Amino acid sequence: MLTNSGNRVLYIGVTNNLDRRIFEHQSKLVDGFTKQYNCNKLVYYEETSSVVAAIAREKQLKGWDRRKKDRLIGQMNPTWKNLFEA
Repeated sequence: MLTNSGNRVLYIGVTNNLDRRIFEHQSKLVDGFTKQYNCNKLVYYEETSSVVAAIAREKQLKGWDRRKKDRLIGQMNPTWKNLFEA
């Protein structure tokens, strides 16, 4: 999950290369939601070996309300620090 500097917006996505994808978002190479809302801070991630499982989890998380997402992030990253310092 990515957020902006004020932690007001959340973006959820799937990738097969987290380092590359975060670099693309931080460098504003990807047009769309993350560029428009300045989502470039990684605050939560999960790993899986199955693409099917990853996509299913992405859909599940996108269906959650904001409070539930915030609690999930807080369990891994209570201070919402950037987990990807390039």
